[in-house]
Amino acid sequence: MRKCITFLCAPVFLAMFASCDTTGFGNISQHISTAMTVVDATSKAARPISDEEEYYVGRAVAAKILGSYRLTTNAQLTRYVNLLGRTVALNSDKPYTYGGYHFAILETNEINAFAAPGGTIFITSGMIRTTASEDELAAVLAHEVAHISKRDGIAAIKSARWTEALTVIGTTAAHNYTSGEVSQLVGLFEGSIDDVFKTLVVNGYGRSQEYAADEAAVQTIAKCGYDPRALLSFLKRLEQRSGSSGGGIMATHPATADRIENVSDKIPSTAPIHPRAIEARAARYGVAVR
Repeated sequence: MRKCITFLCAPVFLAMFASCDTTGFGNISQHISTAMTVVDATSKAARPISDEEEYYVGRAVAAKILGSYRLTTNAQLTRYVNLLGRTVALNSDKPYTYGGYHFAILETNEINAFAAPGGTIFITSGMIRTTASEDELAAVLAHEVAHISKRDGIAAIKSARWTEALTVIGTTAAHNYTSGEVSQLVGLFEGSIDDVFKTLVVNGYGRSQEYAADEAAVQTIAKCGYDPRALLSFLKRLEQRSGSSGGGIMATHPATADRIENVSDKIPSTAPIHPRAIEARAARYGVAVR
């Protein structure tokens, strides 16, 4: 029930993103403190990161991303991307997250998108302009949703770092932490956030993770009623631009030609899309994006 309520409260987050006010994410220190509290309350032994802990780590990662990029002030486009993104998420392998899915647009010509753990997805205005249709934009968002569903961001945290944090927390009552232990925990959580940030923004995911996200994306958009071949058309356009576009997705993803080859024989069969549906999508996309 809580997750449904969070989803219905989406207009609050839309307003936050549209206003370009990054204070809604707070600062990294706040989220480190909250995450420490959550872990302290739930930690019993070495174990995976919980959905609630993933949410707070993801918010800290989002705050760090917003320290490098500016949010768009285009409220109409933000609403459109959120509606489209949540439609995609509802048809994914993970329709709901602890804090809900939220989509924000970064105002930069860089062609990229980032999926912060827990459900916050950033897409650049340059990436949106590279798409040619609502189907292609849905495919891009579905790819990022797949990274969240598969917990690829959380997987970037070094296991030794997480194990060390649990060891400290699991053996000491919160009110008995020494200043040295507090400093150690803050450093471990800051390191965890840096692990995720560097994977998302600097190094990118591994080849197998990107292939899996592409494969999940075509299945997801097919369930939504979109043309799953839209991912292929988008990737082919990216490949054409690869010679003149540096950084961004070109630097943090496997070679586009390899992604095209991998997903080409995994496109699901679907029924023909009704012409009126195609027209409606083109109209929505045209108003919001163009």
